[in-house]
Amino acid sequence: MSVAKQEMENLFEKQSFISKLSLFDYIWAALLLLTTAYVWQHYSSLMDIYEVMILGFTSVSLIAWGLLWKPVRVYTISVALLSLFAISLYGTELALAESNFFLKFLISSKSAIMWMSALYVLATVAYFMALFIGSEFTNKTASAMTWVATVMGLVGLLVRWRESYLIHVDIGHFPVSNLYEVFILFSIITAMLYLYYEGKSKTYSMGGFVLLVISSAVAFLLWYGFGSRGASEIQPLVPALQSYWMKIHVPANFVGYGAFALSAMVGVAYLIKDSMLKRGHNGIIIKRIPELDVMDDIMYKSIALGFAFFTLATILGAMWAAEAWGGYWSWDPKETWALIVWLNYAAWLHLRLTKGWRGRPLAWWSVIGLFVTLFAFIGVNMFLSGLHSYGEL
Repeated sequence: MSVAKQEMENLFEKQSFISKLSLFDYIWAALLLLTTAYVWQHYSSLMDIYEVMILGFTSVSLIAWGLLWKPVRVYTISVALLSLFAISLYGTELALAESNFFLKFLISSKSAIMWMSALYVLATVAYFMALFIGSEFTNKTASAMTWVATVMGLVGLLVRWRESYLIHVDIGHFPVSNLYEVFILFSIITAMLYLYYEGKSKTYSMGGFVLLVISSAVAFLLWYGFGSRGASEIQPLVPALQSYWMKIHVPANFVGYGAFALSAMVGVAYLIKDSMLKRGHNGIIIKRIPELDVMDDIMYKSIALGFAFFTLATILGAMWAAEAWGGYWSWDPKETWALIVWLNYAAWLHLRLTKGWRGRPLAWWSVIGLFVTLFAFIGVNMFLSGLHSYGEL
């Protein structure tokens, strides 16, 4: 009887969800399905079965994402329109990036990424200004700049994808192949995760803390990409990266990294407020920072999300390694540190869920966990060598 009752409740929930869908929800789904059908009809001959599966999964995921979080629809459409506009301006001539006004100053990959970088830094400053002066307008301006920066970042990556093929068809590749490209991806994903929680919690006061880690990534990006290393220039893929696995392993990995970074910076805000409350401070700035329970919940949800994606990325990486090098695991430094990161956050979740740990200890742990993750992300590339040496500094 209880099983039948549960089935009826599930049916009513599904019917309730369907009844809440608006006309624009159906248009959104239809638009993505038509776009997917167009891409498959024109380019399926260039895809293998795995790339077709990736296309289908991406389409379904975007539909679901847009239904569950409405702002992502405007974001996706904006990115698509700007990217297609840039691609149409290029035609088949990469040299137009130096002469066409829109490409040179706005939407070539380098221009878009520079806009992304500048807007993230300005948004960081604006969020902290708003925290101190309590201006709602400044908060909304900072949030808008973060959204625009995130649009420009993804436009930059997508246009860079097209630019790689304009150089030569054999050089063309999905743009997540070196530290320059993945730092852009990291910034975009971390910002998107933050913007989601900003919308859900209806508070802007964590923005400065989270954008601080993104601004740090931007600083590294500018040094690494546009300095003497010239990493912003598109290079051919090394043989080990010439695989469809790169298109799913790397993005999944960086959802994990972005979520871990978000939890750490919320942990910093938590520790600041907790310390000041214990010292008897009760100023207006402390009141503007979210309640400790709210930040504790965001840390938990961020780490849970990051852990799920990082686990998936680790499994995908092992499968990729088996195909590329003949073994699922070789105790390469990058693999070893990925395991350390995984065990670190597995322990964090275990102590929260089974031992009831909350608050300050886990906030400190999330901050320290970011440094463990950073070493796995960058430190291994700087100080160690191995099969993943193609990502070295």
